Amino acid sequence: MRTRTMLITAATLAAGVLLAGLTIPVGGQDKKTQPSEKTKPYVYVPDTVSPEFQEHLMKLPDPALRPSFPGTRDMEGWERFHQTREKDLEPRVESVLKRYEPTIAARKLDGIPVLDIKPKGWKESRKLLVYLHGGAYTMASARSSLIKSVPAADATGYRVVSVDYTVAPRAKWQQITDEVIAVVQALIKEGQPLKDIGMFGDSAGGGMAPGVTLKMRDQKLGMPAAVVLWSPWSDITETGDTYVTLKHAEPTYRYDKILKPSADAYADPKDQKNSYVSPVYADYSQGFPPTLIQGGTKEIFLSNFVRQYQALDIAGRTVKLDLYEGLPHVFQGQLPDAPESRLAMKKMREFLLQHLGK
Repeated sequence: MRTRTMLITAATLAAGVLLAGLTIPVGGQDKKTQPSEKTKPYVYVPDTVSPEFQEHLMKLPDPALRPSFPGTRDMEGWERFHQTREKDLEPRVESVLKRYEPTIAARKLDGIPVLDIKPKGWKESRKLLVYLHGGAYTMASARSSLIKSVPAADATGYRVVSVDYTVAPRAKWQQITDEVIAVVQALIKEGQPLKDIGMFGDSAGGGMAPGVTLKMRDQKLGMPAAVVLWSPWSDITETGDTYVTLKHAEPTYRYDKILKPSADAYADPKDQKNSYVSPVYADYSQGFPPTLIQGGTKEIFLSNFVRQYQALDIAGRTVKLDLYEGLPHVFQGQLPDAPESRLAMKKMREFLLQHLGK
């Protein structure tokens, strides 16, 4: 980890440990953070997952040992965490770009920065995905999230427009969701029909994607043709069975130390059950696009996935809940070459071909 001054060395190093846990490097963590062979893994490692994920799970540390995120008003602390994460992930970004060889153009749509990603061998098509990256609403960028958007583009064959939205607490949910809508509207003005646009998000982006879609619906702006959610954080309050039952089995997050500071940075407590913020509370009876929800059974967000599915299903919407045994948060981005990740990507492609088309 790099530091800016001697005064923040300890804090930045602590942040680095935490951020390494938020996005696990492909193939496992750095040897310095791996437990010794004699140390019992923090997380239970089932024999029902692939050998690749068994090895990966054995290396994951207890998230309770990581430092807390900054306070809501600690702008300098958030910026330090954000920049540390970006630097930490850059080698992985470079590796992904070298491996997949996409064509990427940095653009602005209605003033909002985006990365326009075309997979290698892309065939001319009007179909595309608008991608909303994860990072607890407070971390990551379109650049650092290329480690997920590029493999997804490659696996599905779709062009992906990754929105580099303003992260909290520099902006709250009202502005951030409006930025995404502005990007979609700009694409439409460029001649991109809304029926040819899908929306895709992971983690925080997986909560934002349905929130944005609902906001578009309610503003009479239409809706994308399909929605794909990886491990969606679709209720940012600590509500749901698995926030409790999986609290000490979750290898990625602790709500009190990591998620709550981010939730408060993104939305004031009075707004945290607003359906545009936590879309499990939405009324889907007025319509919603076909939706694919993917996640693992080790996630405290598991109740989010189930509740999101039920909210859509009860309203008569087309929705598929696609769960993976024994896997952690956004597993597709942790080990994209593992059998489970390849299967999930295949199902994502098939779902999009069915509801968005070629």
